[in-house]
Amino acid sequence: MDVGTLWGWLLLLLTAVGSGAEFQRNMLKLQGDYYLAGFFPLHDNIRTKRERPILEDCKLGTENKHGYHLAQALRFAVEEINNRTGPYPNLLPGVRLGYHLYDTCAIQAGVLASVNVMQDQEEILRPLPGSSPPDDSPMVVIGPDSSSRTMPTAVLLGAYLVPQISYEASNEMLSNKAVYPSFFRTIPSDTIQVSAMIQVLKRYRWTWIALLGSDNAYGLQGMQSLSQQSAYHDICIAYQSVLPRRTAANTQMLRNMVDAILRTNVKTIVLFSSKSRLQGFFPLVVERNVTGKIWLGSEDWIASALIADIPGIRTLGTFLGMSVKFKVIPGFGGFERKMQEMSRHIDRSEFSKLPLGPLGECLQTSDGYVLAASDHPMDSYDFASSFNVYRAVYAVAHALHKKLGCDVGGCEARTINPWQKVRFSVGNSSMYFDENGDPPTGYDIVVWLWRGSQWIVKEVGSYTPYPSSLTVNTSLIEWSLPVLCDVPNSMCSPDCDFGHRRLQTGQHKCCFDCLACPAATFLNKSGASSCQPCPEKEWAPPKSEKCLQRTLLFLAWDAPLSVALLLLLAATLLLTTGSAVILLLHLDTPVVKSAGGRTCIVMLASLTAAAASALCHFGLPTRPGCLLKQPLFVVSFAVCLACVTVRAFQVVCIFKFASRLPMLYDRWAKNHGPEYTILAVSAAVLCVSVLRVAADPPEPSADLRFYPDSIVLECSHTLSPGSWVELACASLLSGLCFTLSYMGKDLPANYNEANFIYKPCICH
Repeated sequence: MDVGTLWGWLLLLLTAVGSGAEFQRNMLKLQGDYYLAGFFPLHDNIRTKRERPILEDCKLGTENKHGYHLAQALRFAVEEINNRTGPYPNLLPGVRLGYHLYDTCAIQAGVLASVNVMQDQEEILRPLPGSSPPDDSPMVVIGPDSSSRTMPTAVLLGAYLVPQISYEASNEMLSNKAVYPSFFRTIPSDTIQVSAMIQVLKRYRWTWIALLGSDNAYGLQGMQSLSQQSAYHDICIAYQSVLPRRTAANTQMLRNMVDAILRTNVKTIVLFSSKSRLQGFFPLVVERNVTGKIWLGSEDWIASALIADIPGIRTLGTFLGMSVKFKVIPGFGGFERKMQEMSRHIDRSEFSKLPLGPLGECLQTSDGYVLAASDHPMDSYDFASSFNVYRAVYAVAHALHKKLGCDVGGCEARTINPWQKVRFSVGNSSMYFDENGDPPTGYDIVVWLWRGSQWIVKEVGSYTPYPSSLTVNTSLIEWSLPVLCDVPNSMCSPDCDFGHRRLQTGQHKCCFDCLACPAATFLNKSGASSCQPCPEKEWAPPKSEKCLQRTLLFLAWDAPLSVALLLLLAATLLLTTGSAVILLLHLDTPVVKSAGGRTCIVMLASLTAAAASALCHFGLPTRPGCLLKQPLFVVSFAVCLACVTVRAFQVVCIFKFASRLPMLYDRWAKNHGPEYTILAVSAAVLCVSVLRVAADPPEPSADLRFYPDSIVLECSHTLSPGSWVELACASLLSGLCFTLSYMGKDLPANYNEANFIYKPCICH
């Protein structure tokens, strides 16, 4: 309700009851040095359709037992303080608190009561000429009960900085000090309640829910906050709607709402609503034979017998919700019984003789004892709200104690400023107001239980906001059939297994298919929509929840294949080395000379070196091994080929070309031409190898691409352009050697270097 609308209502109300009317007090008042104004719904207002906000006489409505208990809680707290019998006997020594109690049965009644409070304030409305200001003007307003009734009064009282402490108004908008500068409350803000609900939904992984809120400030703001917060916690709202007060005209609409909830197949329904709206809604749910649901409720109705007494409601499922933290007030029950006993001995006919002005008849009831004479049993909701009223009175008393400088001997008489910060404890419960006028308390988590026909509200956990912490003893919750033992499930799609990612299938991210992660990826958490790639040195098969270390591939010294190759290599080295030693020992013999002499020894030595280069292929690659592996083989093999090529050239020249070029060959042979040729060819190949290593030196490296699950440890740049040049030189030399050897295939066997390359077929 905006300020313009509020003042419009106020003018219409004042016009209806007459201006300048004086409020008359009745028996629901107490004289004192400082006064409290108590706004309590002692009756339920008769709702009639009017174009103007006319307030009916509150007494025409039905008695409100909840409002009666609240009023008695204020009276009890005031009597404790005045009689010095409460938890703080020296709180206000020598000072008496008084009160005026108003029956705020409707929003209009609360507005009129606020006008009365402001009229009694000398600082706000100046007295008329010839009159004096009242000496019993209220200092602080306690109430009203709901957020809808509190907001108009908070705007009015805040405009004149009249302090107001509500015991039930939890709407988070009331924390806005720019709009409601003088508002305080002893009930936590709905911001905390919404956080508690979100934590409960997350705790039990109820991510597929329906959300309903009443069509008043309490329900609309709470539903909006819940909807916004749900998006940040991966909670999807399958259905959301506003609950109106049930009438003949909208009953079918409410039935359609129930059917819509059932079609969504949700298990958890969150109801952020006032009890007056649910009183008409739940009978329609019972009518549809709904069972097995979880009903998560806000503090306004979860502990109310008004809802629990609806016929058939216990069959709907499990009722879980938030309840305001409270302590049983010692002596309060006895105080109410005493009040009830006194009321039965009062002559009620005397009430009609009390003079009431036109406004007083609207706001103040002259039958307080009539209310007390009725039997009003208390439920958990009454206890919690009464405790908040009790704390509100003590907050005012502690502020007075601090401002008046009270001690054991008494208090100083001062003109007080209503603004005073206090901190105190009631029943082991710390109480103070933060910068927004909110208390720092959290909520109890409660569940409904039935023992036969007896309804019980049992505390199963709690939520504290600073820091945010939720504790719930799940073993104390009795889940309804068909899941009597296990926690019910309320999800659109079951969680994906590890190694599977989500693929959203609709507008809600809670509805999805599960797809297996491909090879080389993994997923070890639930709820992700993409798989994580494995690090380079790890791998994973499909559907993996973790990566595995790749196998390292190299020729280990102790591997079976390595052992076999090393044995062959040893035999080769033994043969070449042994042959070279034998030839060296018989170097001057005719046989060795005819075999080639020193050239033959060079060939065997180079073959030995080429064979020894194979050792660089075993074990983990090292820098020296990578540098020597290919050049050592290529140069050694080139020396051997050069020797064979020169020898083959000599034989071919002697038998085929010596007669044609006798002088040239003779000069080449006598001037150590063969030795120089071998040296030149070997030096050329050596230069190519040295240049290649210098320009692009090989290093130990790991090939991660060849095998998906293995790492090949090798030397880098084995196929670089320089290495191709090396291989080209060796290949060219091999081709030349083969050609010259093949040219001598027709020579005698003793000189035929191609003896084992070509054997002519002899046909018979």
